[in-house]
Amino acid sequence: MDPSDAVEDPEFEDDEAGPLEAVAPDGSIIKLPQKKFYRQRAHANPLADHALEYPSCPSAMDWSKHYPAYFPMASPSADASSGSVVTSSDKKVEFADIGCGFGGLLMSLSPIFPEKLMLGMEIRVQVTNYVHDKIQAQRLIHPGKYQNVSVIRGNAMKFSTNFFEKAQLSKMFFLFPDPHFKTRKHKQRIISTTLLAEYAYVLRPGGLMYCVTDVHDLHLWMTHHLEQLPQLFARLDPESTEFKEDPCIKCARRPAQRLIRDFLNRLLSIIITRSAFL
Repeated sequence: MDPSDAVEDPEFEDDEAGPLEAVAPDGSIIKLPQKKFYRQRAHANPLADHALEYPSCPSAMDWSKHYPAYFPMASPSADASSGSVVTSSDKKVEFADIGCGFGGLLMSLSPIFPEKLMLGMEIRVQVTNYVHDKIQAQRLIHPGKYQNVSVIRGNAMKFSTNFFEKAQLSKMFFLFPDPHFKTRKHKQRIISTTLLAEYAYVLRPGGLMYCVTDVHDLHLWMTHHLEQLPQLFARLDPESTEFKEDPCIKCARRPAQRLIRDFLNRLLSIIITRSAFL
């Protein structure tokens, strides 16, 4: 990583004025995680060999640790050689927030889609820990809520098909990904021809992929690569009713609201594409 990249993420500022603790229904005091205690570099090299844990295949993933309300039991399958895990639920993750950051989108979508399991994938250790602790705190403060959301430290550029089956996801989110401005780092961008093929594989036919950025160069890059694969993705018309009434759009805009408050003149690009892969 270049020294110029070694800066702290501006999202650390977002919760400084918020409450430090909350009272659970049973009267106990729940301390809320504070980003200032989860210091982390703004970016991580997705091509580096990080010490990541991932299943050999989607059926080997134990989701009971992430969604205990939906997967109360987990045990090895009868065929131990397969590495599969048997759970008492047939539900599957449907929404994936790739590079979820501090989990703002997940927490916003959770009450809107209470029966949809959502997973945030984040490669940075401390940021992942923050989102995990935030989810656990909210589950204690609001019993029965936020049970459908979780986070995992993972690298979707390498292991998305280890977690998700073919046509499993109905929505994938790529909000404000690292633009990797330098030409020699373009290979680290989360949107590329090769990766789009993998995303199309795990998205169900008709599933939606949301790409949001405030960097014009990255907007052009993502648009170009998506247009090169019309057999996999079809872009939604921003003027269409489906686009305008999508509840995810409002949630996707929220990370940019601070930029607007700070009077920064930036382009906010929202690209929604529909999977056409069969």
